[in-house]
Parts: sequence; C-alpha cells; structure tokens
Amino acid sequence: MTNIATDQGQEVLDRWEEIKEKADQLPEITDELKAEVLDKIIVARVGLLLRHPFFGNMATRLIIKEASDWCPTAATDGRHLFYSVPFFAKMTNKEVEFVIAHEILHCVYDHMTRREDRDPQVHNIAADYIVNNTLVRDNIGEKPKDIPIFQDFKYDGKTSEEIYDEIYNKYDEEELKQLGQLLDEHIDWDKDTQDGNAPSKKGKGKKAGDKPSYSKDELRKIRDEIKENMMASAQAAGAGKVPKEVERMIKELTEPKITWRELLRQQIQSTIKNDYTFQRPSRKAWHSGVVLPGMNYDETIDIAIAIDMSGSIMNEQAQDFLGEVKGIMDEYQDYNIKLWCFDTKVYNEQDFSPDNGQDLMNYEIFGGGGTDFMCNWEYMKEQDIQPKRFIMFTDGYPWDNWGDENYCDTIFVIHSHHDKNLQAPFGITTHYEEQK
Repeated sequence: MTNIATDQGQEVLDRWEEIKEKADQLPEITDELKAEVLDKIIVARVGLLLRHPFFGNMATRLIIKEASDWCPTAATDGRHLFYSVPFFAKMTNKEVEFVIAHEILHCVYDHMTRREDRDPQVHNIAADYIVNNTLVRDNIGEKPKDIPIFQDFKYDGKTSEEIYDEIYNKYDEEELKQLGQLLDEHIDWDKDTQDGNAPSKKGKGKKAGDKPSYSKDELRKIRDEIKENMMASAQAAGAGKVPKEVERMIKELTEPKITWRELLRQQIQSTIKNDYTFQRPSRKAWHSGVVLPGMNYDETIDIAIAIDMSGSIMNEQAQDFLGEVKGIMDEYQDYNIKLWCFDTKVYNEQDFSPDNGQDLMNYEIFGGGGTDFMCNWEYMKEQDIQPKRFIMFTDGYPWDNWGDENYCDTIFVIHSHHDKNLQAPFGITTHYEEQK
C-alpha cells in the first residue's frame, strides 16, 4: 500500500477542487444563503434532541462555525462544528442530522488521536466505516445522497485499527476511490503547534484557510471535555437512547478498574484455597451457635506460566512481568512454578521453587516464530502438567483459537494490543500496563 496522503493541507485543497468539479454549480455564498444554512443546522440539532437525545445533547455542546474557506464539507475539533455553506445548502434536514452525528461520533470514538503513525487517508476511511455503520444501524438521520460514503456492515464489531489493517493491505489508491468517499474533513491532532496557530500549507500556490491546530496541552483539555460531555449527554438521554458502543465506553470509564498486578496477585493467592473442611470450622458463625466448615489451605502454590514470544514482546516487558510474579512468590513459604516460552511450540521449560526462586529473574527468554496458543495445552497434556492456574503473557493475537477452556483455570495478561477492551473467550483477561 502506497502512502496516500502525506500533506493534510494539500489533501483538503485537492478534495475541495474535486467537489467543485463534480458539482453542477455551487451556489454563491450570500448572506441570505449563510442564514438559511445556519437555520438548517439549528433545526437539525433540534431534530436530534427530539429523536436521538444523546446526539442532540452532544450537538448543543459544539460551537457552530462556518469554515467555507478551508472546509469543503464538515469537520470538528471536539469543540466546534465546522461547516461549508455550499455543502450544507444542498442537503435536507435529515441529511444534516446525519452529518452532525457523524462529527460527534468521531469525537466520542477518539478518532482524532488514534491514528499514531498510520497513513492518514486510510485511517480516515477506517474511522468513517466505524461511524457510518453506527449511524445507519441506529437510523440517525439519513445518509447524504450526493456522497457515496464508506459504509459496510461487514466491518461491524471491528475497531478502526482492525479495519485499517484490512484495507491498507488489500487495496491500492485507485481501488480505495471505488469504495466510497469521505463525508468530512478529519483534523489532524498529531500536528502540534505550541502557539496554537495553523501550520503553513503547501500546494498550488493557494491557502487552505484557517484550519485549526492546537498545542498538546489544549488537546488534552479538549479530550477531557469530550469525555465529560459524552457522559453528561448519555445521562440526559436516558437508558436505551445511547449507541451500544458508547454505553460500553462509558462503562469502562466509570467502573472501578483493577490493575493487572492486583488481579495477578488475587488469582495466585486464590490457588492456596483448596476446599472446605469441618476439621477447621469457620469462626464467623460461632456467635450463632452454628458450626460451618472453614477453608482448607494447600501448602503449595502451583502455577504454570507461558510467555508468548511470537515477536511483539519486549524483554523489558517480560522482565517486569516476571518481577511481579517473583514479588508475589516471595511472600509464601512454598510454591511450584513451571515457566516456559512459546510461539508455535513450547521452549525452555524450567521449574522454580523457594530453593531456586531467586533465579526466576535470570530466566532466558527466546523464541519468535508464528503464534499457536494451543501448543501450550498440548504440551501440558503431554507432560501431565495440571496447574491450579495457567497464566499466559501474550499480545492477544492467536493464530487460530485461544486454547482449551476446559483443561484448567486460565489468566490472559495481554500486552501491546491496540484494543484495550479485548477479552479472551474464556478464563480471565487483564491488560498489561507499564508501571507509572
């Protein structure tokens, strides 16, 4: 895949010229037309409030600002709704509702900061697929008739990063043009200018207008504002009136989170609880005269650990992970750890106990081929290894399946995966984060 867009200012200019070439005759931007378009946007915003209150509440928090000099369609920076008078003049009220909601979801889904080093144009296309699928599915406004937008339900349930990978590897520049057209202009948050002024634009001796640009501190403030507005708008809309993806995001933001370190400690500690026994009655019920069984504790913590060496893990991450395990084990008198690496097969299995536990940090990590999670379960069955907990440190990209859910209790500690909401189909999943 070739680099489709390397200069955002030139991209806007070219797109503006393309729209003008396709239009029979763009209307002259008069004061009367400006007033008519502004009224249309306000009416559409009221329509969203009445029919789709989440989007309506979010829309009222955006400052409406004409940007016909640099924006051929519509755009947002998280605070403003930028619009082109000729573009909005040709649309119905319902189509304007769709476009406004489109801008809102780009903010909510944080598409402006998720591009990283990806090709800008391809990432914008992937983001539009996500947004447009949500709007069409939930019947938010009506798709603009004059633009063949990027929308395909085959991408339902995928992240913009997953869609990016698919279309980046599958289509060239000409093929992408046949798939659809971007509905709006995507402001590049990655171009930081400390003074807040728009960077200079190149190409054809023209100015691309006052396209906004912000400092990193200002962008952080805008992101916080978007999150606050999203939660307030969802609360105002009420249950069942918010897209399911947004509900999930709000749940992630508001529910208390347990770190991977805390979860790992809890799960390892829980292995020493084996069964209930009347030989050690519980003292909690003594005051009531009822004798209840107490917990019978095993003497040995017995776990197996596998480190995924398919290519993405860094040695520092593995050392951090093993250091956390060793710190937990140092608190107990007896333990048995079986540790190995894997890619498509298992490597370098070693056993650690209190006698040699100090050597855990010297464990040699190697491997680095494909990825076959199932090889771990095959190895455990062949070697008659039946741990009380099996802990896999992985990037979360299995080649085929995640493993045998019925063999033993499994914990997946996932590192370096772009989807921080990813959950394995069985066991317990937590996401690795470096110590702050």
